[in-house]
Amino acid sequence: MGDGPAGTAEFSPPSAWTGPSADPNDEQFGDAVEPASLDDLGEYGAVFVGEPYDGAVIGRRGAAEGPAAIRASLAAAKTHHVDLGPISVAGDPVDEDGEVTATERIHGPTGPSVGLADLGDIDLPDGTEADDPSVESVQAHVREVTDELYGRGVVPMFLGGDNSLTYPNAAPLLERGSLGVLSFDAHLDCREVREGVGPTSGTPYRQLFADGLDELAVVGARNFETSTAYHDYLHERGGRVFTPADVAADPVDAMDDAIASLGDVDAIYVSVDLDVLDAAAAPGVSALTPGGLSTRELYRLLEHVATHGRVAGFEVVECAPPLDEGGRTVDAAARAVAHFLASLAAPKGRHGRRGALDG
Repeated sequence: MGDGPAGTAEFSPPSAWTGPSADPNDEQFGDAVEPASLDDLGEYGAVFVGEPYDGAVIGRRGAAEGPAAIRASLAAAKTHHVDLGPISVAGDPVDEDGEVTATERIHGPTGPSVGLADLGDIDLPDGTEADDPSVESVQAHVREVTDELYGRGVVPMFLGGDNSLTYPNAAPLLERGSLGVLSFDAHLDCREVREGVGPTSGTPYRQLFADGLDELAVVGARNFETSTAYHDYLHERGGRVFTPADVAADPVDAMDDAIASLGDVDAIYVSVDLDVLDAAAAPGVSALTPGGLSTRELYRLLEHVATHGRVAGFEVVECAPPLDEGGRTVDAAARAVAHFLASLAAPKGRHGRRGALDG
């Protein structure tokens, strides 16, 4: 275990955030993200938390290298969004006329002062040694850490890592009120936790439902990628499934329907499994399949959901750099984070139907 910027033994320090451009007019995420500790999270609107673990992957391994690669790609991206403006790190939230506005978020502030921080990586085993801890013990350790992140006025941004950690990332919110999850995924991840096997990257929502999850909507689930038994399991619990065809017909309407299906839950957790994207756009995932969302569709959906004040946490998982081709998946993951943050930070009133799919 390392003694990272959080000042505890649970985190190891992240690599320095630096952007490659020497142009002083190019504000990059590498210029905007600051190291932070648990004690000063209240100063920020969003905080990155790395989870370099893929010991529970059902398919191809490699997601343990995701956090470092996503950080490096995001650090090189500019902070400016064409429609929403820059993601700044200082000053009070303002509207389009420059007037200071009060935040209406439940779980974190909005406005150009969103403030971006990085706690570093949760110290985790890589899951490659015979004597590594069980997935259950890893999940238990992560849950102890993530429980410290909520209720501080900041939105945790988890960089995975495999989908098994969705369970401990979101579970602490169940202790604070009702919870709905928006899962962008090609799969439902409602598999049974089998005796002798334990949790896997395919079981997080079965585990969350067992702990009291109120609602789940899966956006981007593919035909021929899930079993009838798991589809029926989700249906029996009132869950909704939105296919890539539903999204293609009208992304904003599909997203509105998905959010509406969560009802009046107190908090919304947003999970992005990179295999929700078409295999051509994201080859570096554990279980790539054709027929998925385009990157533009995913970005538009994330921009839309991030405007909702009930969003309490976000993750991007199953990005496996060793399986990638030309960095396409890593860059797609980093830009997904950027688009989400752009809407999370934007002043109220800057949002409309125009977005990544238009123009």
